[in-house]
Amino acid sequence: MPELPEVETVRRGLLGLVIDKTVTAESHDTEKGFPNTPHDVQTFLVGATIRDVRRRAKVLMIDLSSGYSLVIHLKMTGQLVYVGETRFGAGHPSDSLVNALPDASTRVTLTFSDGTHLYFNDQRKFGWMRLLPTIEIPNIDFMQKVGPEPLSDEFTSKEFIQRIQRRKNTSIKAALLDQSVLAGVGNIYADESLWGAKIHPARRVYTLSKTELVLLYTELRAVMNLAIEKGGSSNHTYINAEGKKGSYMDFARAFRREGQPCPRCEATIEKLRVAGRGTHICPVCQVL
Repeated sequence: MPELPEVETVRRGLLGLVIDKTVTAESHDTEKGFPNTPHDVQTFLVGATIRDVRRRAKVLMIDLSSGYSLVIHLKMTGQLVYVGETRFGAGHPSDSLVNALPDASTRVTLTFSDGTHLYFNDQRKFGWMRLLPTIEIPNIDFMQKVGPEPLSDEFTSKEFIQRIQRRKNTSIKAALLDQSVLAGVGNIYADESLWGAKIHPARRVYTLSKTELVLLYTELRAVMNLAIEKGGSSNHTYINAEGKKGSYMDFARAFRREGQPCPRCEATIEKLRVAGRGTHICPVCQVL
């Protein structure tokens, strides 16, 4: 599943591609991925101009001139790909790793007045694109429950510690993955930040000192900022808004490096299971 850095990378890409474009047509395959009434689509989407692209946790919001927004959750395999006229011809972004679009995974197509398109692709069909009044978005259940943005300038180490310690009897990895504690942290960056802080993922929160938690806060923000800089961590489905892969995995220190030497002590990275997720650790640097 795309995590905060991947979704933020898509957001930044869309900002440079779709602002001020006007939607002239919409098509979709099923109502599951596009649960909106034909009336709302014709009234608030078709004919509207894109004003902004925002993110909250792993959710994207495309704000429209109609006072409505497209609220998009990519879930496990969702992609948002913008396609214009390129040297490959319409339907294929330059230097893209996706096939000509639309394809079998395309769930929603937005057509703009200049003939360009935005495609919402989703192989597993878990993602969705909902059209909602912009003013009501802060009141939907998810937005009420999700924790603070870990990369916000206002999010301090003090607040991080206070929120993590609410889960004092769980493993530190489970606390990091809890979206009500922090927004947007998933398996990749939990493993990477815990490796950076030399903390075993299975340690209970109450066993961690303030010094350790401050270091974890610093490492978490550092790895997520680096991931955004590198365009995210690509698996077999994640791509940015131009259909290109991110390169953070070239810089990963622990995640998916099982059997390889630890970059810090050269012990062999191991994979185990913590908080129900595959977890990568250095058995020497991260002692339980």
